[in-house]
Amino acid sequence: MPGRKPINAADSVDLEFYQFSSAGDRALNQDYMAHSIQEDYALFVVADGLGGHHGGEKASRFFCQGLMRCADVYSKRMTFNPSETFSAWISAAVEAMKLSFFGDNKLLNEARTTCAVLYLNQRLTLTAHCGDSRIYRMNSQQILWCSKDHSVIQQLLHEGVITEQDAGRHPDKNLLTRTLSAKKTHDVEINLYPAIQIGETFIVCSDGFWGQVKQAELLALAQVNSGEAELNKIARLSFLRANGQADNTTVQWVRCL
Repeated sequence: MPGRKPINAADSVDLEFYQFSSAGDRALNQDYMAHSIQEDYALFVVADGLGGHHGGEKASRFFCQGLMRCADVYSKRMTFNPSETFSAWISAAVEAMKLSFFGDNKLLNEARTTCAVLYLNQRLTLTAHCGDSRIYRMNSQQILWCSKDHSVIQQLLHEGVITEQDAGRHPDKNLLTRTLSAKKTHDVEINLYPAIQIGETFIVCSDGFWGQVKQAELLALAQVNSGEAELNKIARLSFLRANGQADNTTVQWVRCL
C-alpha cells in the first residue's frame, strides 16, 4: 500500500516517499520492497522473485531483508570508496539470502531474484541493479536516465530491433541475462551519480510496473503536484492494460523537496 513519509535525510535533503505493491492477477506476489530512511542516508529496494514452489517469493524477501540487516554496518563505511562499499553491502545481502535458504535444498536450486537498489545521501546517489527491475531518475521536463536491464530485450533495444514501448509486451521479455540466486549469482551493476537535486523524482520498480506504463505517464509522476494519487492511478491503469494477466507490480516513488 502507498505510504507517505516526509523525512530529512543527509541533513539537508528533504524527501517525500510513497510505495505500492500488488499481486496483480497472480495468486502470489513474488515482489518485495523495503526502505530505510535515516538522518544521514536513505535506502530503497525492489526485488522481483523468480522460481516455483514459493522460491521466488522467498528469494526477493530474503535479499531485501538481508540488505536492511546489513545497513548498520555498511552505511557507516560509505564516506570512503562508496562504490566499493556499496558493492560489498550488496554482496553481504546476497550471502544473507543464501543463509536464509539453509536446509531447503529444493528451493536453494530454484530460487532467483532481480533487484533494484537506490542509495541517497547529501553528497551522492548510488544504484545497484540486476535483471529487469529498474531505477528511473527524472525532473519535471524529462527522464534523465533509467537503469539498463540485464535481459535479451535490452540487447534488442540496444541493437534498435525494438522500441522501449515494445519491450514490456515482447514474447521474450522474461528472458534475463543476470539474476541473483543462492547457487549462482551474476554481477550486480553498480553506478555512482551526483546527489539528488530539489524537484527530482526517482522511481524504483519491478517489470510489472514499467512494462505497462507509457513514458509520458512516468514523466507525469515527476510533475510538481504529483504524488500518492498519481502513483495509485498509474499503477492501477497498468493492471487494466494487462487484460486480466497483470504481473506482480511494485513501485517506490521518491521526491526531493
